[in-house]
Amino acid sequence: MSVLIWLIPVAIAMGGLGLLAFMWSLKSGQFEDLDGAAERILMDDDKPIVPKGYAEGEAEDDADGAASGEKSR
Repeated sequence: MSVLIWLIPVAIAMGGLGLLAFMWSLKSGQFEDLDGAAERILMDDDKPIVPKGYAEGEAEDDADGAASGEKSR
């Protein structure tokens, strides 16, 4: 029973800290844009990264070393 003398104030203090943290998050704007990040990930505005001067066929030739001047043994 004497444990309750410590547990009740600790529980109230932890609840108060949680309430203060929640109030701080509201005041600092943490909950203003809830859908922004969820919609931003779906936006596909990235352009494909292709080096300048490469055509579609040249990229495949360069991968095996034929276009770069290397000789096969």
